[in-house]
Amino acid sequence: MTTLICLGLGYCARFHAAEYGSRFGRVIATSRSPEKTFAGIQMLTFDGIHPSPELRNAVAEATHLLISAAPVESGDPILAALADDIAAAPNLQSIVYLSTTGVYGDHGGAWVDETTPTIPPHTRGAARVDAELAWQALGRQRGTPVAILRLGGIYGPGQNAFLRLRAGRAHRIDKPGHVSNRIHVADIAQAIDAAFARRFDGAVNVTDGSPAPPGNQIEFAANLLGIAPPPLLALDEATRTLSPFLMSFYETCSKVRNDRLKNALGVTLRYPDYRVGLQALFDRGFETETPIR
Repeated sequence: MTTLICLGLGYCARFHAAEYGSRFGRVIATSRSPEKTFAGIQMLTFDGIHPSPELRNAVAEATHLLISAAPVESGDPILAALADDIAAAPNLQSIVYLSTTGVYGDHGGAWVDETTPTIPPHTRGAARVDAELAWQALGRQRGTPVAILRLGGIYGPGQNAFLRLRAGRAHRIDKPGHVSNRIHVADIAQAIDAAFARRFDGAVNVTDGSPAPPGNQIEFAANLLGIAPPPLLALDEATRTLSPFLMSFYETCSKVRNDRLKNALGVTLRYPDYRVGLQALFDRGFETETPIR
């Protein structure tokens, strides 16, 4: 029986399981909250440090692993807790690790692809790079392909500009030349499915390939809602008044190519830019976190 284990059941993993979980005989996922339940998914509690006997047994039976838990500066908690179990899993066919295009750092708005050097390992801010390398090393150790999916800024049902606008949490920041890379969660789910199906090994940028100023999507969403967009904030004012986490997205700037996503994984994007994606969300419902086509 094919068994998918989602180590960490974040937004992207939930969407993938909801849309493609039927491809597997069983879907098992971990959560820190034992009360969480999701249709068709067997939930196991995992605090990120002490795996239960049930989780170790599940890993031993896994044919596919989806890793969406984020690393910390001290390392990847999944590997710290379960590396030996994963290395010994007899039926494991494919591993997919969800990373971020942030591993490229700042390139001043230039185009980057999977051959572009990432942030140097073991330096400040390089936790994702370190985790990528560690998962690839484990894959080589046991001869199992590891797909590293580097995700752009994620949006979709239940997580989008419409909801931020309604909640008063949307901002437009005046930083000429700054662009961001976006990807709809449905296209992330497609990429995960393709990586498993092809037993892909290596890094793939998962973006829509249409980088644009972040404020543009806010304006577009506001127009669809029939409301005025938030005022444009000067960069120094935004730095003083907004959270360091939000402003961190303005510290680096790159345009991320997605040729490998389309050519090597064979993914045809449902939402090739934010306009198509936001229009679909507006037309079909943007509040509830459910897959849309």
